[in-house]
Amino acid sequence: MSLFSVRTWTLRRRVVALCLAVGLVLSVLGVFAAITAANSNKQIDVILNKTTPMRAAGERLSTAAVDQETGVRGFAISGDENNLRPYTDGLAAEERLLSEIDKLNEQDGTADARVSAVLALVRQRADAWRAAVADPVIDAVRTQGPETGQALVEAASTTEFDALRDSINDLQREILVVRQKSADDAKRTGTVLVALEVFAAVVVILAGAALLLLLDRLVTRPVTELAEQVRAVARGDFDRPITSEGSPELRTLADDVEGMRRQIAAELSEVREARQQIEWVNEQLKVQAEELTRSNRDLEQFAYVASHDLQEPLRKVASFCQLLQRRYAGKLDERADQYIGFAVDGAQRMQRLINDLLAFSRIGRLTAGFTDVDLDRVLTEVRSQLEGRAGGDAEIVWSDLPTVEGEEPLLTTLFVNLIGNSLKFRRADVPPVITVSAELAEDEWRINVRDNGIGIEAEFADKVFVIFQRLHARDAYEGTGIGLAIVKKIVEYHGGRIWIDLDVAEGTSIYFTLPLLAGVPVREPQQAAEGGSA
Repeated sequence: MSLFSVRTWTLRRRVVALCLAVGLVLSVLGVFAAITAANSNKQIDVILNKTTPMRAAGERLSTAAVDQETGVRGFAISGDENNLRPYTDGLAAEERLLSEIDKLNEQDGTADARVSAVLALVRQRADAWRAAVADPVIDAVRTQGPETGQALVEAASTTEFDALRDSINDLQREILVVRQKSADDAKRTGTVLVALEVFAAVVVILAGAALLLLLDRLVTRPVTELAEQVRAVARGDFDRPITSEGSPELRTLADDVEGMRRQIAAELSEVREARQQIEWVNEQLKVQAEELTRSNRDLEQFAYVASHDLQEPLRKVASFCQLLQRRYAGKLDERADQYIGFAVDGAQRMQRLINDLLAFSRIGRLTAGFTDVDLDRVLTEVRSQLEGRAGGDAEIVWSDLPTVEGEEPLLTTLFVNLIGNSLKFRRADVPPVITVSAELAEDEWRINVRDNGIGIEAEFADKVFVIFQRLHARDAYEGTGIGLAIVKKIVEYHGGRIWIDLDVAEGTSIYFTLPLLAGVPVREPQQAAEGGSA
């Protein structure tokens, strides 16, 4: 594996490789530690469960031999069988202890040859002592009396018993040798375990240091450098390239950030160009605004002229025509009276047209600003203004109307025109009923003015909102044909829409919208209607 190929490894792959290597080393150490611990446990088990019981049995074996020798001497002196009990008890104890030591020595199938040999020697010398001393003395006492047995004891040699005791002592020494060997092995395995633990700790420390170094070289320092480059770009150095010498993941991230920087730089260049264009457009708009301001001043001047300079001679013409009509009516021929009537009517219609046109042009120009307008109060004022035109049989009703934002004089003019049209275009011999209602539709109020009059044909639904458009002859219905055009301009000035509902069975239904006033609670419509007969 080449160094270049390792350099191309991702951080995750390097960390995984490091963890695998450390895991492998610790696994090997763990296996050795397990084997060593098992051996140590085995040696400790030998000490606790084998050599220690063997040594205790050896000491009790020496006591059993002494008890046998004491029992024989006592029986020889007294001839009493009760005094022979230590001998019989010691003999039984000897057999039991020798079997126990032999069994412990062969435990786990690992019998010590020297212990086995000495154990066989102890059995042999015990049998020799009993054959040479104990059995003859006991037989003599039982057959010839205590004096004979005592004489045999005094004449007998202690060589066999001393040899027995020496062999028991040799057995104890061999057991001690086995115990010491197990202790030494346990101590050695303990030392090995400590060494393995120290080595494992060193491996873990070195692995941690290697991991920290790896993270520092591949993550911490490259991330710090990358963050500094990003901060430099954020401070406005959009032409500074972003690179990284860290791990492949960080290099990929740096490439992505570099791509984003280039995209931002390109879009920023476009934004700067767009800003220059916007500034140029703003300059043009400023020029156009100044031109529009000048045009509005000219329009206001025209309105002043229309309201004063043009109406003054028109009033004179109308006044003198009316004067001629009053003074010479019936004194001239019929045709002359007709001509004078035409002149008076034309002058009056011209005055109305000029006044309506002036009112239409002033909508949105001469403004007092928007305020909170209670439409209930507006409808009350409208009903009062139209009381003379409504007559005694007309009925104007409305539900609980909302508070909107707008200019109250304009909204009053709006309802005067709508309700005035409903009163004007009534059906013959049918009392007019005009209903005004409102409903909340998302972020706007939808207001409806409906009557039971002659209605509007679908083909004229858009034409009626055009200025000076009339659907009927002048002699049938009075007016200049500008009322609904004024209504539409007022609604649009307030940010709403207006249209005619063509899905009504009779009469006219006109809808218009007004934006919802923020912060004003919405009142639920009441069942009882306000208003009444006008």
